[in-house]
Amino acid sequence: MPLTSSRNPSLYQINTRVWLRSLSERYGHPITLAQVPDEEFERFASLGFEWIWLLGVWRTGDLGRRIARELPELRRVYFETLPDYQEADICSSPFAITAYSVNPDLGGDHGLALFRERLQERGLQLLLDFIPNHTARDHPWLTLHPDYYVQGSDDQLLGQPFNYDRTPNGDRVIAYGRDPYFHGWSDTFQLNYGNPQLQPAMQEELIKIADLCDGVRCDMAMLILPEVFKNTWGIEMQPFWPEAIARIRKLYTDFTFIAEVYWDLEWTLQGQGFDYTYDKRLYDRLHEQEARPVREHLLAELEFQSHSVRFLENHDEPRASVSFPAQVHQAAALITYLTPGLRFFHQGQLQGYQARIPMQLCRAPKEYQDPQIAKLYAQLLELLQLPILQDGNWQLLECLPAWQSNWTWDNYVAFSWHDNEDRYFLVVVNYSPHQSQCYVRLSLGDLAGKQVQFQDKMSEAEYIRRGDDLQQIGLYLNMPAWGTHVFEVRMT
Repeated sequence: MPLTSSRNPSLYQINTRVWLRSLSERYGHPITLAQVPDEEFERFASLGFEWIWLLGVWRTGDLGRRIARELPELRRVYFETLPDYQEADICSSPFAITAYSVNPDLGGDHGLALFRERLQERGLQLLLDFIPNHTARDHPWLTLHPDYYVQGSDDQLLGQPFNYDRTPNGDRVIAYGRDPYFHGWSDTFQLNYGNPQLQPAMQEELIKIADLCDGVRCDMAMLILPEVFKNTWGIEMQPFWPEAIARIRKLYTDFTFIAEVYWDLEWTLQGQGFDYTYDKRLYDRLHEQEARPVREHLLAELEFQSHSVRFLENHDEPRASVSFPAQVHQAAALITYLTPGLRFFHQGQLQGYQARIPMQLCRAPKEYQDPQIAKLYAQLLELLQLPILQDGNWQLLECLPAWQSNWTWDNYVAFSWHDNEDRYFLVVVNYSPHQSQCYVRLSLGDLAGKQVQFQDKMSEAEYIRRGDDLQQIGLYLNMPAWGTHVFEVRMT
């Protein structure tokens, strides 16, 4: 089956080590990437995903594993998540890598190649990690190219032991990888992009990865923007991303770059060549549980929104079923996944799981599906396979007071999808804890003399309204707290 991509594709993130352990337990024998059962691939395809992100396939080292097992603060988190954990359940962080080759325990590069072939047979694409900011502390470059790293001094080691340490052989002090707002990640060492020899070396690492997959998710991609790098380390550097992305695309024309990015630097990275950038702002505003900041965020240029990654959870964030109460969850999900961009779902999200798995654990606790959450995502994923919601045209709609002094119109978020064949979907959400009323201005053209049918695709609700009324004053809505509608609209 040829690989295709819609304008608004869906992605499913898998914690590879946890997933393969779970499959092995379910089937009663060890399973690597080369041996994943067919039904798993069929499930990915049936749910409408176009991308599968395998998180954490790369080689990690003994030092990273030792640090993960020794840190008291991590051990407390392991116990809270998995009270019966054993030492064998603790792995190195997948972001402290020693090589961009697949861990042999997961099936090696050959196992990954077989896995990718089976995705391709079903029209699915493979996403892998690229960690540009740092490496594991026992990466071979520490011996072969120690100058690739940000150097420290004995005084810095003494004054900032949370940001510096000695190399394994003790001959140098090197900075931990970090962002400027937190202490360093003690299982990593910071790469020095001020060294002109490093950038070509990192491009070569990207080329290795690009030969194994269809796209990369670039961890903390903004950390190696020149202005951010200088602010963090006081070191000048040349831009990395434009040249690196251009070099990969000369070899692999359709290769996809996704940036994990924060601090309002999303547009900057889109301008440097990224296909998609994380939309943490929408996620944060949905957490605030107020409609106006959400609506204002959706006023951004469509070009920007179409290249945004929409999500309700990922491996860094709490579970959506914990962060969002049940009623709020559905409202937030419809806003998140029915707006344009890349729709990003996380392993366990579809079942309503509540345990956030620390990245150093390779086994998850036993959890049970939440029927209400499972129904929500089953309906939502079925909707997202409709061509109009993949390749149609999106528009934010105006909401107006239902009557003078009624302020509750401000609680609404409303938008539409339409295509070139006059199909029309209307999404309305009362994103508030109050019963609310408003009129929504529809973009349906001339409605004079017509009857307009509104059929909710998430429930059995159905309404018929006079086109003359809709054209004159809009669609009247009176919805309960956190109420939602996804209307398919037909005119007769």
